[in-house]
Amino acid sequence: MNNSILNDIKKLLGIDAEYDAFDQDLIIHINTVLMLLNQLGVGPDSCYSITGSTETWTDFLGSDTSLEMVKTYIYMKVKLMFDPPLSATVTEVYKNTIAELEWRLNVAVDPKSEN
Repeated sequence: MNNSILNDIKKLLGIDAEYDAFDQDLIIHINTVLMLLNQLGVGPDSCYSITGSTETWTDFLGSDTSLEMVKTYIYMKVKLMFDPPLSATVTEVYKNTIAELEWRLNVAVDPKSEN
């Protein structure tokens, strides 16, 4: 991954970084998920958003490698909004994985869970 939030999500969706026809749609969906993450307590204190391919994972997460699952979470949420699977079974797997990631992210950022 090249550290660009938009380009990495595009790669996971099977879209070439140079192909920009869907960029605005993806940016809207990514920003929605970033807002959800902010409400979960993940990321900077102020709500973070992207405007293109220049914003990076480091901008959002800093150097904290304990939240790498955020990348999968954003991808899966964007996938369900932008290009949902045709199979109800696959959709259910995505939803279950998203729910687990949300729970794990809550645990990761909950100050009471620190040892």
